[in-house]
Amino acid sequence: MAKKERQKRSARQARQREREEREAAQAVTAEKADKASKKGDAVAASGTAKKETKPAKAKKPGRIRSYFREVRSEMRRVVWPSRQETRDYSVAVILMLVVFGLAVWAVDTGFISLLIGFTGLRG
Repeated sequence: MAKKERQKRSARQARQREREEREAAQAVTAEKADKASKKGDAVAASGTAKKETKPAKAKKPGRIRSYFREVRSEMRRVVWPSRQETRDYSVAVILMLVVFGLAVWAVDTGFISLLIGFTGLRG
């Protein structure tokens, strides 16, 4: 039981350290942003700046471009069948088409002969 408690305690401590590291990183980022905004305010207040340069925005790819990029990525992950497997699957499909075609033909012929026998239309 003591081992379980130690593991829980060490897990809590690890989470606490991660939280502190994240907060420290956010604080550094906030400080940099404050310094940048103060620097920009000072330059704007002095009036000596020619033109403020805005940070370059990351251009988002369009929907179509990102769609095709994702399709390309997925197609690289596809495991394609070998030539032998493709041939085997093709033969199986053709045989099943023939079998089902014959079954439909037999059922159709049977219904027609039943209707002719029942109604006596051909004779």
